[in-house]
Amino acid sequence: MKYVFLYAGQGSQKEAMGKDFYQEFGCFRSLIDSLDIQVKGKTIKQLMEEADLEELSDTCITQPVMAAFGAGVTEVLKEKGIYPAAACGLSLGEYGALFAAEVFGPKTYVEITAERGAYMADASARSDFKMTAVLGMDSKKIEEVCEVCKDWGYVKLVNYNCPGQYVIGGEEKAVKEAERRLKQEGAKRLVELKVSGPFHTDFMKPAAEKLEKYLENIPFNEPKIPVAYNCLGGFAKQGEEIKPLLKRQIQSSVYFEQNLKVFLEAGYENFLEIGPGRALSSFVKKTAAALGKQVRVITVEKVSDLENLMVDK
Repeated sequence: MKYVFLYAGQGSQKEAMGKDFYQEFGCFRSLIDSLDIQVKGKTIKQLMEEADLEELSDTCITQPVMAAFGAGVTEVLKEKGIYPAAACGLSLGEYGALFAAEVFGPKTYVEITAERGAYMADASARSDFKMTAVLGMDSKKIEEVCEVCKDWGYVKLVNYNCPGQYVIGGEEKAVKEAERRLKQEGAKRLVELKVSGPFHTDFMKPAAEKLEKYLENIPFNEPKIPVAYNCLGGFAKQGEEIKPLLKRQIQSSVYFEQNLKVFLEAGYENFLEIGPGRALSSFVKKTAAALGKQVRVITVEKVSDLENLMVDK
């Protein structure tokens, strides 16, 4: 069965994620044990085993630990003969998709995300930023409202998750004005999000520039499977290089809904979310329903979830 592998983004982290995989599978254990990477004085293994949710939610820690989990689960799936036919991820998860496509190995995957997390944390030192989920409204209307509210400051639609579920972000004054107008325009619900930084906005430019410099000397392979990119809302064009896309991604809106549409319209019907969390599975189902398409979605965040996959073999 051909699966699109989907990799979760920051915000879905959980305490002790991967503990059952570590105990059950030698390939997962070997990968985690081989990571001689330290973040704030602790190894990835220590963080996976010991960190509480507050510590795991530190951007510097979240990103490499999530990457290690994603890499380990991917290796378990491959050991069981389950390989991706295509891949994409949400923000941080895009690096998981590139790992699945064998653009780089597990150590490089975790090292890059550790650097990315540090750069993004450094660029997040501002208190006047706000992000709000907008539910039950068309994305075009949200874009129009954000454009009008630019007189109050910086605001834009930063996450296109799925039909009826989007996120705006920007300077607090502008976001609050956008919220007021969105309510008037009929948004079903507005939910303020707890975020650690102004991700996927122009405020991430310093992080993008540092990432660009860091990636200069890291070798990338050509993807062995199709990968859909957040900042493009689809596949890269012939000759389009990955590293500039990763630099752009930190500042760009995340076009995840558009990525899913590209896969669905290309005929992909089976999606496998590598968690933790099940947010992407929900996005797939809602996007497929809007297009009138049938899909099968499986989430793998714990060992018992593998039973759903083995039925297909």
